[in-house]
Amino acid sequence: MIIKKHDICIIGAGTSGISACKNFQEAGLDFICFEASDRIGGNWVFRNKNGMSSAYESLHINTSKEKMQFYDFPMPDHYPDFPHHSHIAEYFEDYVKHFGFKDKILFNTVIKQVTKIDEDRWELISHNEEKYLCNHLIVANGHHWDPKMPRFEGSFDGEAFHSHHYLNPEEPVNCKNKNILIVGAGNSAMDIASELSRKNISNKVFLSIRSPVWVTPKYFGSMTLDHFQRHPSQKKGWIDAVKEVIFDLFGEALLTKKIVQAIGRPEDIGLPKPQHKFTQAHPTISSEIQLRIGSGDLIVKKNVSSLDGKAVYFEDNSQENIDVIIYATGYKISFPFFKKSFINVIDNHIPLYKRIFHPEITNLYFIGLIQPLCALMPVVDEQSKMLTKYFQGKFKLPSKEHMRSDAEVANNKMLEHYVKSSRHTIQINCTKYTDDLREQLG
Repeated sequence: MIIKKHDICIIGAGTSGISACKNFQEAGLDFICFEASDRIGGNWVFRNKNGMSSAYESLHINTSKEKMQFYDFPMPDHYPDFPHHSHIAEYFEDYVKHFGFKDKILFNTVIKQVTKIDEDRWELISHNEEKYLCNHLIVANGHHWDPKMPRFEGSFDGEAFHSHHYLNPEEPVNCKNKNILIVGAGNSAMDIASELSRKNISNKVFLSIRSPVWVTPKYFGSMTLDHFQRHPSQKKGWIDAVKEVIFDLFGEALLTKKIVQAIGRPEDIGLPKPQHKFTQAHPTISSEIQLRIGSGDLIVKKNVSSLDGKAVYFEDNSQENIDVIIYATGYKISFPFFKKSFINVIDNHIPLYKRIFHPEITNLYFIGLIQPLCALMPVVDEQSKMLTKYFQGKFKLPSKEHMRSDAEVANNKMLEHYVKSSRHTIQINCTKYTDDLREQLG
């Protein structure tokens, strides 16, 4: 067996992986990146052969292109405000080509086992039994690919699947002229519910919501929903500092007022009333859900209480006959290449120093293991810049005790602020987080 050695190994060539590759390439670092698919792009590749993409045919981004793009590689002017997934996949291909590191990515290579063989070295074994050794391991495998399924009393005799597998109204299950139930209230749930409840597709469409959410439209007047935000890679000026102080004092009231003026409170548009403030949970972005509910095409239901054949019972004691259930119920954070005795993530809790460095395991790093209130691209670019400086010896880590304490404090701070949910365990405030990373680098 030929053993191949590199200083840095990266698992995944999606958003996070290619950001790391680009920064390491510019710094002249020795690295290799492993990608299970035959192309880059990860979650943004529709029908990705690696089976890990949750992109559906009608998917568009829900943050504007100006705030989603890498700061040093703007999206083309002809892209719309909210590009289609095919635009993003094309953009990633252009990004890799522009910075010239495609030869550093091993496509069609699944890493099936990773072992720490001593204090400083990792051993990676691929699906075809090739072995790789490296000094530093970067995990960039994403956290929107391992579906989390709910458990309800009883059994269902119709078709049921997770939204991760939804492609269009006819795949993986033909939803035309059938009674459909979508379970969930996140972006995917609202998108799929809106699509299937348009006339001439499904017979009846129901949306079951357990945890009420605030909904924000993609536009406020002629402005995109994130027009007031600073790009996460843009350094903070004194005007930004003043804005942040004002936002910390009045942001909750201002945002809530803006949302209510644009779309109304959730309970005013037919959704259940949230018991939390707007900034205490990840909002759902939809400009269509209000119209679908208001037109009578989509019927909102309480949480499911039990299943019996094709009968679905809800917590308000109502019942509907359902042909297809689509569970848009989130994802689990998991690392199939690690033994559970090595790293076992429970309820999506994994405290990391600066959301990058594992406090207990030397030379193990994570990129993109965050849930930002913005686009992921600019944030993982800043994470990659920090790792680059670290590998160059221009940034030093504190003691393990300090990293462990800092990670726990940061983790608990987020948990205290946000509604208790596995969705919020890796939540960050985008600009405050990236500002902190830049401050750490001096």
